[in-house]
Amino acid sequence: MCKRIVVINAGSATLKVSLFQGEQKVLGILIDRLESNAEPHARIRDARGKPHFEGPIPARNRDQALAWLFQWIEQAGGDFRPDAIGHRIVHGGDTLTEPMRVTTEVMRQIEALIPLAPLHQPHNLAPIRFLVQRFPDLPQVACFDTSFHASQPRLERLFPLPRDYEQIGIRRYGFHGLSYESIASRLPGIDATAAAGRTVVCHLGNGASLCALRKGRSVATTMSFTTLDGIPMATRCGAIDPGLLLYLLDQGMNVATLSDLLYKKSGLLGISGVSGDMRDLLASSKPEAAEAVEYFCYRIAREVGSLTTALGGLDALVFTGGIGEHAAPVRAQVCERLRWLGLEIAAEANANHGTFLHTERSQVRVLVIPTDEEWVIARHTARLLPSQ
Repeated sequence: MCKRIVVINAGSATLKVSLFQGEQKVLGILIDRLESNAEPHARIRDARGKPHFEGPIPARNRDQALAWLFQWIEQAGGDFRPDAIGHRIVHGGDTLTEPMRVTTEVMRQIEALIPLAPLHQPHNLAPIRFLVQRFPDLPQVACFDTSFHASQPRLERLFPLPRDYEQIGIRRYGFHGLSYESIASRLPGIDATAAAGRTVVCHLGNGASLCALRKGRSVATTMSFTTLDGIPMATRCGAIDPGLLLYLLDQGMNVATLSDLLYKKSGLLGISGVSGDMRDLLASSKPEAAEAVEYFCYRIAREVGSLTTALGGLDALVFTGGIGEHAAPVRAQVCERLRWLGLEIAAEANANHGTFLHTERSQVRVLVIPTDEEWVIARHTARLLPSQ
């Protein structure tokens, strides 16, 4: 029997929900404008993009939106009755290192990790709590963005701090693991050489990071203790001198203001002064916008070099995420900076967003592969259900 799975990815102002029949996605749902003064809005499409609903919904918060959604599924979903719910959880810490059924103890551990991911973890946890109350007998499965990186060697996970700090959980965790697992799972069917070799995956979107894979397993990644580290993002700073942060605090900036600066006012938005959206920057004629794009590509290329060292060489480079999949100029700039690796792409293939971008002469394979985190969550959720 094909399991019927609802996958929930809860953000601060959005709910992304997918309905799966087995491994086949049948509906995609986006509810946005939550926790704001605007009226929440829902958009529901089937796998072919056919609209099933679009418009405002009678909800003012996440719980009300979920109540509306499950009522809509019950009324309009025909034979679709979920067997289980799968959730994306950003942080699993040191103990939640694989997908698992939600229990009271698992919920407690997820809640205990809120200080490590304060902008994500509470929103990820909220739908679980709501559904436990609303549908107590419906199995729920938590899938963690950090768990894919648990295979990394110890040296990669250490910070150069006194050892006592490691004992309280201060170490490199890495994120976007469900996206990287999606690529690693699909790569053998797309390019066996890349799957079996040394590959760097560039997950480039509103949040962005890179991950080094050896035979499909995480060896190193650019994010570390929080989602602020690594390459610059839409509004997040990426790697920054910690001495600068001490300086700002010493000059009188408080922690709340500093957090707002680093998470919401930096990155592409901060450098450009125009937007954190790559589409806006590529369309802009302002030199600051062009500089933001150039800086973004430069930092990606630098990190590819670092991860190539961690891998001991590079066989393939994969672009994924909204920017990675759709922004040909970004891919072109990154690849141009990596020509020293013997990497070469075909301009036409890049402009047409082909799967394979490398030329015959290229010593590194270059691919564009759409990520599908929801599919990964649906697979794990179905696997953890009892056999019938």
